Amino acid sequence: GAPASYNVNVGSVSGYNTQVELKQGVVTLKGEATSEAQKELTSEYAKDVEGVKEVKNEMTVAVVADKPVVKPDLATMIDDASISAQVRLALMSHRSTSAFKTSVVTLEGVVTVGGSAKYAAEKDLVTKLVTDINGVKSVVNNMVVEPVASTN
Repeated sequence: GAPASYNVNVGSVSGYNTQVELKQGVVTLKGEATSEAQKELTSEYAKDVEGVKEVKNEMTVAVVADKPVVKPDLATMIDDASISAQVRLALMSHRSTSAFKTSVVTLEGVVTVGGSAKYAAEKDLVTKLVTDINGVKSVVNNMVVEPVASTN
């Protein structure tokens, strides 16, 4: 089958848009990092996921123009991007959660998750997984519980 893929997107503020593909234990990272440090951090988080054998980081580092732009400081940007990447990978590595149906946005350490959960327990599990991630200050869980209709 096709490799599982989804976007880790932390909004246009940071210009951080990473595609993560997992195929037979090999994670391929693509997209644009705002710095070399962020690129390396993303690799480190991917390596920590259970079941990952190898990480191929094909991300490019954005060339930042000299014109002043009002944006969060680099440390905050890297942290928010890293947190979102970690959240995605945590959801992906946990069989009971649907990473593909979950949106993740991190702003200054506050993670907002949305999408649909099959059960209330799945929604609670997402909150717990996200809360356990280093750097997360709080979690806003906007997931909607949509039970899967069983065909008897």
